[in-house]
Amino acid sequence: MAVHEVRAFNRFYTNLIGALDYSKHLYTPYTLTESRVLYELAHAPRTDAADLRMELSLDAGYLSRLLGKFERDGLVERAPSEADSRRQRITLTERGREATALLDERSREAVGKLLSAVPADDRPRLTEAMRTVREILGEARPDRDRHRTGPVLRDPVPGDLGWIVQRHGALYAAEFGWNADFEGLVARIVADFAQDHDPHLERVWIADMDGRQVGSVMCVRDEAPATARLRLLLVEPEARGHGLGDRLVGAVVDFAREVGYRELVLWTNDALGAARKIYQRAGFTLVAEKPHRSYGVDLIGQDWRLPLQEGSPQ
Repeated sequence: MAVHEVRAFNRFYTNLIGALDYSKHLYTPYTLTESRVLYELAHAPRTDAADLRMELSLDAGYLSRLLGKFERDGLVERAPSEADSRRQRITLTERGREATALLDERSREAVGKLLSAVPADDRPRLTEAMRTVREILGEARPDRDRHRTGPVLRDPVPGDLGWIVQRHGALYAAEFGWNADFEGLVARIVADFAQDHDPHLERVWIADMDGRQVGSVMCVRDEAPATARLRLLLVEPEARGHGLGDRLVGAVVDFAREVGYRELVLWTNDALGAARKIYQRAGFTLVAEKPHRSYGVDLIGQDWRLPLQEGSPQ
């Protein structure tokens, strides 16, 4: 009876989400498998082909042909892995990130349309049932799959930049007693990025866990030549302890190095002890300190830097 019910659910759900004609369902040129591969690449920007094949249980030949198609379309780049030259590292290009963002937007729209037909009183029961299915069947999967749960990194979608401002204002007020001046500063940084940024040299990452935002970080051009600036690192309290801060900073370091910046800098304050430890682990060094009064409190501002290319000044 259980087998019958699972099979019946599978048939119902694949039809509901248009899995058999996914490209038509979302009005995109990508099949469900292609969309799933792009999703994995967007949320793990330094994925090896072997890891991708294992995670998605894909045939090696099929995955190779699919990646070849993506490469011809300008969506991905392939290069030897830095850790093992026998392995292939796959990264999304800017065009690939744009395609993934479109897929994500269309998918959210489709799910939103689906949920709009569900009575509001039934939605908590529906989402709880889905969470229960994931938890029970997730526990039955092999260890290699089960341990891949936790926060994932992605590009921002509409509404995420506003979330960055709101959460910085709320968290720093609650944890450090900072006033609305700080939220105003964050709002100006975010507005400047939204209004005018170079997508090839500047980027924002959002961390998701269980379908909700739990972290952010930004990489922008600095006034100094060939220099990038790390800004707005944030990890929600419930997401701490997963190494998410290190992953967010690592994403910025990798991106800045790959697009050709010679050094990465950041400014922070002495009160942010946990963040300073993350920067130290990433290789940043403290180069200057200066007392100041901002956001309603006395602080010591700190400048940190990290050389990215051989020959960069120490």
